[in-house]
Amino acid sequence: MCSRIEKMRLDYVNTKPSICVERAVAFTKSHMETEGQPLIIRRAKAFQKVCAEIPVNIFEGEVIVGTPGKFKRSGFICPEFSWKWVEEEMDGFSEREQDPYLIGDEQKDILRREVFPYWKGKSLEETFLARLPRETAKIAVDTGIVDNDSKWRSAVGEITPDYQDIIFKKGFRGIIKEAKEHLDSLEPLSAESIEKIHFYKAAIKTSNAIINLARRYSASAVEAAKAEPDGQRKKELLDIAFACANVPENPPQSFHEAVQTVWFVQLGEILSENSLALNLGRFDQYMYPLYERDIRAGKITREKAQELINMLWLKLSEWVWAISKNTSQYFAGYNAFQNLTVGGRKRDGSDATNEISYMCIEATQMLKTHQPGLSVRIHRDCPKEFLVKVCSLISKGMGFPAVHNDDVGAKMLIEAGLSPEDAMDWSNCGCVVPHFRKIGEWTAAANINLAAALEYALNDGKSRITGEIMGVREDMSLLSRFEDVKQAYFRQLSNLIKHSVIATLVAQQIHGEIVPRPFLSLLVDGCIQSGKDLSRGGARYNVGPVLTGIGVADVANSLAAVRRLVFEKQAVSLEELNEALDANWQGHEQLRKAAVECPKYGNDIDYVDNMAAEIAEFYNREIKKYRDFFGSPFNSAFMGISNYVPTGKVVGALPDGRLSKTPLTEGVSPHAGTDVTSPTAAMRSASKIDHNVHSGGTLLNVKLSPDIVRDETGISNMAALIRGCFSLGAFHVQFNVISAETLRKAQSDPESHRDLLVRVAGYSTQFINLSREMQDAIIERTTYDTV
Repeated sequence: MCSRIEKMRLDYVNTKPSICVERAVAFTKSHMETEGQPLIIRRAKAFQKVCAEIPVNIFEGEVIVGTPGKFKRSGFICPEFSWKWVEEEMDGFSEREQDPYLIGDEQKDILRREVFPYWKGKSLEETFLARLPRETAKIAVDTGIVDNDSKWRSAVGEITPDYQDIIFKKGFRGIIKEAKEHLDSLEPLSAESIEKIHFYKAAIKTSNAIINLARRYSASAVEAAKAEPDGQRKKELLDIAFACANVPENPPQSFHEAVQTVWFVQLGEILSENSLALNLGRFDQYMYPLYERDIRAGKITREKAQELINMLWLKLSEWVWAISKNTSQYFAGYNAFQNLTVGGRKRDGSDATNEISYMCIEATQMLKTHQPGLSVRIHRDCPKEFLVKVCSLISKGMGFPAVHNDDVGAKMLIEAGLSPEDAMDWSNCGCVVPHFRKIGEWTAAANINLAAALEYALNDGKSRITGEIMGVREDMSLLSRFEDVKQAYFRQLSNLIKHSVIATLVAQQIHGEIVPRPFLSLLVDGCIQSGKDLSRGGARYNVGPVLTGIGVADVANSLAAVRRLVFEKQAVSLEELNEALDANWQGHEQLRKAAVECPKYGNDIDYVDNMAAEIAEFYNREIKKYRDFFGSPFNSAFMGISNYVPTGKVVGALPDGRLSKTPLTEGVSPHAGTDVTSPTAAMRSASKIDHNVHSGGTLLNVKLSPDIVRDETGISNMAALIRGCFSLGAFHVQFNVISAETLRKAQSDPESHRDLLVRVAGYSTQFINLSREMQDAIIERTTYDTV
């Protein structure tokens, strides 16, 4: 790795994120100037003002340029979504345990004087909370029972720009031309026509805005070149100026321009709504033709192309998604879920692996950045050398890449309503969600605490921790059979699902009303054709929101324990078990020992694994009963972010022996420390769930000792393990190949382990950027010493 890339990498690793207020100020001033105008036009003009006024810094050594703020690692505030949490929390930004930010007194003063007063009573958060039914708010606002605050304290994100059919083919100048053609055919003679006119005018303004931002960088590079004494750097600056003068206004004409286009689009998305899961899609597929053309023409070397990819990785890692203290508990580690997918099949079914696929793996291995979230698609005919390369990266212990079953990903999207050919062209979104570039979807609409539903079923609808009624009241005397307990659980789960749907529908409606998405709508096929914003259902495919279940293994283990101890062995009554749970097992140590010894999910035991499969099947079936704001069925998922820690804090002791307030389980993984057999057994357990129907994705975490993959034989065994897992029908597996000893050393000496990456759940991030509680949860996972 060249010295300047290493210097840039160290800057990224060692720089603490800072809050930049320029975007908030520009956005606010624009809205003050546009009162009374159509809302989507106001949003477009605000975006124009941001692109015209934010600093255009070109930092030392950069070839790919553009930052969302004045700092190298900038986070920023979007007051139109939420300002209250910022006002309440910003004095403690630098001290908070999870995801702290630097912010100066001057910046705080600007926000308090120039920004917050205008947005009072107008933000998405305030509107949502005013409309949410009281009974839903009790369960779904900062409770850990149902959580969707990333959909009302911040923007949606969760799109995959269409580089193949829109950006690389048309450029934003082509988008303007298309919008003008539609606009010329319309007259304001109906409500529908008026709305379309506003949409197309906003499309033109936002396209011109991103073009203007690029031109500002071009001019800045020219000025920097004039003052640059070093001849080589002067040439680079002039190349930057040339690229930024051409893209993203026009389709890229070189590999350099293609990489810069990708970053400008990413930057536009960030400045537009500062949200998570702004995905890069099938990067190797749309980048390879330009790479191949430049290589054949002698315009670029593989080494130079690799450097450009490396610089993009650094750019993706430098920007920071600024979020509230509560949200950071669910998305810990400054992670923005910018997922990038390589490998898999082409639309015709043939293998899609190419040179860029390998270069992306090399970039991740060299740089150790937490972004992009690298995902690979593996199929039966995947080249052996590609899978070996994937396993070699896994062996380095960074948690990358996430490995996906190509066939199951396609089946999930067919289940969601896509054509087979489009489904074959899938990429990963955010965490582990199969996605397609022509989809509009909330891939992480709400988190549902599955274990809380069991607590309510066994405790007359009450929380063990607070004693408050949070669920449906149950007549405990009627739970005389195990089937009665199971049905009581399903009633409680149905209630939580219902309130998740209510909260999501309220949020969807408000997003469409007050926070349209004019820039992002340009990037998704269907919006320009229909004249509809993404928030109004303009995408070619409107796929229903995803509701994520947390703790499926905990519920399966607990129901298995109730079945074994209460109804089969009759070792304890349900009343006595509840007393033990109320006491957090204190004074009931022998009973807890018996509970811990009951069969546990993750060890290939049908007795408990089939329970997990039944819970998952009910969850999907119940969710599918509901339709979203556009008439699409809701979708289920068992994916993992860092949500399993905060959700555990609000659940008391469980019948499987788990103690009160301790973490739950992420995705379809076994509960930490209870999968004591082998990784193969854990994979077999997870594969008993029907992954095909959970279109929001399923996640399996496996932790291996580094000794397992230390040599070629170990790498080969890992490849066989992955193929075996996928032959059983699993969708996803990801690995932490790291010892508990190394992680404990990082806890005690964080400064020496600043670039140590770990797999948290559906993403990797620096271990030292996680709270102590999250670090401990990762350390507690079972580490397998043999495959």
